[in-house]
Amino acid sequence: MLLPYDTGIADLDACRTLLRGGSKSFDAAARLLPRSVRDPAVALYAFCREADDAIDGGTGSVAWLRERLTRAYQGRPLAIPADRAFASIAERFAIPRALPDALLEGFAWDAAGRRYQDLSALRGYAVRVAGTVGAMMAVLMGVRDADRLAAAVGLGVAMQLSNIARDVGEDARNGRLYLPLDWLAEAGIDPERFLAAPEHSAALAGVVGRLLAVADLQYRQAAAGIARLPLKCRLGIGAAGLLYAEIGQEVARRGLDSVSGRAVVGKGRKIKVLAMGMAGMALPWRQLTGACVPEGMFLVDAVVQAAPRPVSEKAPVPWWAIADRMLWTIALFERLEQRQRVRP
Repeated sequence: MLLPYDTGIADLDACRTLLRGGSKSFDAAARLLPRSVRDPAVALYAFCREADDAIDGGTGSVAWLRERLTRAYQGRPLAIPADRAFASIAERFAIPRALPDALLEGFAWDAAGRRYQDLSALRGYAVRVAGTVGAMMAVLMGVRDADRLAAAVGLGVAMQLSNIARDVGEDARNGRLYLPLDWLAEAGIDPERFLAAPEHSAALAGVVGRLLAVADLQYRQAAAGIARLPLKCRLGIGAAGLLYAEIGQEVARRGLDSVSGRAVVGKGRKIKVLAMGMAGMALPWRQLTGACVPEGMFLVDAVVQAAPRPVSEKAPVPWWAIADRMLWTIALFERLEQRQRVRP
């Protein structure tokens, strides 16, 4: 039997210390959140961060991390602050184990330098490293129906594809390649030669453009689900989607060249994008199809089939303020992209 969530003060303090040392942007955003949201978010971050570092640093295997998850879900976590804190929020919010399990699998794929033969394989990767985040965020918001969960997973996938399209050159210089291999072959690009000397070309621009088109479709499909979140959630999550979609627009404005430089959306542009796009999030006028990327349906099914825990009045399911939710969402995905950039 797990201890009540609000009794783990020392564990949460340790998680906050890890947060401050690992991501200043996430730390700053988390400080703006009410405690009922900030604590679960910090605990989730700390466990994911420790898992990622263990695989990257070679100090832990996926099998060992899954054993830690098993103990956490059995209510007997290891004597590690992040494990105890995660065990508490997993129990309180009924986070299905399939979600963090899939995230760990994505971390392992990164560590192994896996490449992706086609779009389906790449989406499978994006589902694991970002769609899982979208699903867990939805659970923290109390969203457990298939249609909105599908949108949450799809939004995570779209964001990850935007990151990949933007970071082609940076990834290549670090020996990583995420673009679908069959698309590269069709464009006449040899992966090994490209990695040895990354250069922009018209052929590569075509591949990047194809990826951005897929991401744009995912953003449009996710928008219907965002528009059906409670208002305080809707505008923040919608803002995150708009800003990440703008990354792709910036890559396009640079001639689809994400090798010579890294596309950055300036503050002024962000304000303009939000001012123009947020009104469309106010009303759920889009048709909600419930369609999910096929590779991510296992996440949706896992949440739908898991019975939610009753929430006491002492610790209600939080509804974040608009600015808080937007900052937290953006900062969390910034952590994902930072993790890719710093990996040797």
